[in-house]
Amino acid sequence: MIQIAILGYGTVGSGVYEITQKNAKSIKRKSGKEIVVKRILDLREFDDHPHKELFTKDFDDILNDSDISIVVETIGGLEPAYRFTKSALLAGKSVVTSNKELVATHGTELLRIAREQNVNYLFEASVGGGIPIIRPLNGCLAANEITEIFGILNGTTNYILTKMIKDGESFADALRQAQEKGYAERNPEADVEGHDACRKICILASLAFGKAVDADKIHTEGITNITLEDVREAADLGYVIKLIGYTKKTEDGRAICRVSPMLVPEGNPLSGVEDVFNAIMVRGDSIGDVMFYGRGAGKLPTASAVVADVIDIVKGADNKNFIWDEAPEGYMACYKEAVVSLFVRAKGVTKDDVEKVFGSDTVFGRADELCFITPPDKEKELDKKLEALGGEIISRIRVMQEED
Repeated sequence: MIQIAILGYGTVGSGVYEITQKNAKSIKRKSGKEIVVKRILDLREFDDHPHKELFTKDFDDILNDSDISIVVETIGGLEPAYRFTKSALLAGKSVVTSNKELVATHGTELLRIAREQNVNYLFEASVGGGIPIIRPLNGCLAANEITEIFGILNGTTNYILTKMIKDGESFADALRQAQEKGYAERNPEADVEGHDACRKICILASLAFGKAVDADKIHTEGITNITLEDVREAADLGYVIKLIGYTKKTEDGRAICRVSPMLVPEGNPLSGVEDVFNAIMVRGDSIGDVMFYGRGAGKLPTASAVVADVIDIVKGADNKNFIWDEAPEGYMACYKEAVVSLFVRAKGVTKDDVEKVFGSDTVFGRADELCFITPPDKEKELDKKLEALGGEIISRIRVMQEED
């Protein structure tokens, strides 16, 4: 019998408990051992819970219990999650988490401690919720040199954009509906400003390229400035707008990372990913493109990934190679070095003005105001050309290249 503890009995933590109870027999069959929740840490009262005796408000009840070998951290945020996780690892307990902010911020240190203590620190649920991506990157795709990862990493923003694209809802109305359905928090900043997707692409880049990526250095834009006019004019040109997390390994071995809205061609697989679904594209030098698709959040999808990590540890899998090294100074290349095209809505300039600056390959929209897509170039060069163009830039959104 393996005894575990759950830190935090919110959406994911309660989901973990629910799965361990209702699927106890199949979990035992797959792991080879019975997995029992011995303690649950939460500051609230749960007098109506059928097993209220499991609850404690004192982390030391878990830390000092030698029978508890695995700790599931679903508190979220940095504190006290960081302190509890580090203490548990130093005490020789493996830790499983869904906490993307913690992994993105302190993952390098926590993974090092886990290796030193000969225990595991696993975080499958931190990126794609119920979508398996961490383990495939480190296992099934291990023979590949990963060159790019990009995709839709946040279900809330994808739901909002879907409502704008399909139903013509304004951003404000779509956000309100997302909040009413429980997809968006009362304070939706982490989602709509791109911070959630930033943490996820940070983790993926660190794992894929083997060096720590600093989330604070990732250029991050959300969707708060996307308008219905942007959506409609993009559609006229054969595109849909999605919030895309992107990372690429440069020829000199550095990493480019960014999070921003992008125009995705209607023929691209990502263009059809709607509602709260996520999709992650991984490009390897041998396998080419692989897409991971599914529900990126939610109580049971996320909890299922957490419990799968627990099962993996119980089965004795050695996951202590889930690690990345500290990055040297200058490891992260400027996102402006990446080659992109730009979708631009502008006033005060003519088509002739645009073609003089960007060339005859420029693609123009049919809107009354001037709307165009630039030929691909390094973004820093396109910035210079836009400055030379003059006029009033109403919108400026990156365009996914066909090879992306």
